[in-house]
Amino acid sequence: MSGIPLAQKDLFCTEGLRTTCSSKILSNFIPPYTATAVMKLESAGSITIGKTNMDEFAMGSSNETSYFGNVHNPWKKGYVPGGSSGGSAAAVAAGIVPAATGTDTGGSIRQPAAHCGITGIKPTYGRVSRWGMIAFASSLDQAGPLARSAEDCAILLNEMSGHDSKDTTSLDIESTDLLHTINQPIKGLKIGIVKEFSLGDLDSEVQNRFEDSKKLYETLGAEFVEISLPNISASVPTYYSIAPAECSSNLSRFDGVRFGHRAENTGDLNDLYIKSRSEGFGDEVKRRILIGTYALSAGYYDAYYKKAQQVRRLIKNDFELAFESIDLIMTPTSPGTAFAFGSKGAQNPIELYLEDLFTISSNLAGLPAISIPHGKVNSMPAGLQLIGNFLREDQILNAAHIFQQNSAFHLDKPSMEEF
Repeated sequence: MSGIPLAQKDLFCTEGLRTTCSSKILSNFIPPYTATAVMKLESAGSITIGKTNMDEFAMGSSNETSYFGNVHNPWKKGYVPGGSSGGSAAAVAAGIVPAATGTDTGGSIRQPAAHCGITGIKPTYGRVSRWGMIAFASSLDQAGPLARSAEDCAILLNEMSGHDSKDTTSLDIESTDLLHTINQPIKGLKIGIVKEFSLGDLDSEVQNRFEDSKKLYETLGAEFVEISLPNISASVPTYYSIAPAECSSNLSRFDGVRFGHRAENTGDLNDLYIKSRSEGFGDEVKRRILIGTYALSAGYYDAYYKKAQQVRRLIKNDFELAFESIDLIMTPTSPGTAFAFGSKGAQNPIELYLEDLFTISSNLAGLPAISIPHGKVNSMPAGLQLIGNFLREDQILNAAHIFQQNSAFHLDKPSMEEF
């Protein structure tokens, strides 16, 4: 990767370079160290040329919660790029950089990749070190690359992966060359279609793109099998119990005392905490902290957080059972394409939360998943998601690469005329 310029999502700590998480509370924070994932890429020869905008503390699905303002989708000005890694996806789609880093807690690499017409992969939880990555929800966050093709993602993921003794969630496994099998034929590959995902309720053009992709895979020798994930419908409420709970714990460190924004003209220590956090956090972050604190409070922990963790185990069990008879699972990445600023979630935040309908379950189960472009719907890119079994990034990268060798959707670029 010698000399390859990369952009880093602005929650990876970078020594001597501001790391803000797109939040006012960290707008002046300069870390004294660099995240392991970034160090690995730089050790391979890549050059960090800048940091990318994101949803504040990675909380959002549209990149509209950033303290520094919205990121525009390169395909259409005034439209969201997806979130939370929207700045990274937009930078790659616009041709500013050939690749960028992102993080995925509930779809935050795959959804912006889909909306911007590029490729993005969320690895198995623990494959890439989380050390130096500012946490949102520690049991869900995972770093990964965004690039134009599956092959480029494999190159980056090869360098980012590996055990890190500084990260207790890092998997101590032998390194795998993800390029070694990327060109293998996929004849006989068994792909699962989840019957609980009511694809018939989606926009007809989204359905058409999905059916077109199925036909392409069938011509390449893949077989489709209907599978059942009986608890998958509980993914969104489960996620939005666990993620806010972990966020409320992780964000308690930002108190105006040790680093970051500090309110002026405060009285006692409690007043300093309240004013610093009130001024420093945006509305969506405050909402999730409140939800999480409530879910973890005495009398509600068992009813919400503990129950959500039990349902999470059921969802993971469903995947394990399904993968006994199939190789990977195929779904749309998102229910629709990019939408205009302010058109979703303004009155009801749940409207935005449902944008992650197809992506959240793989985070809850810790499984790898990739989004690749597979055409357009109303002139905007649409994404196809492939979910793999535990540590089977090689298989989903292989399937994605063969798809891209037999199509040209990943080569489409926005005209950028509006900009």
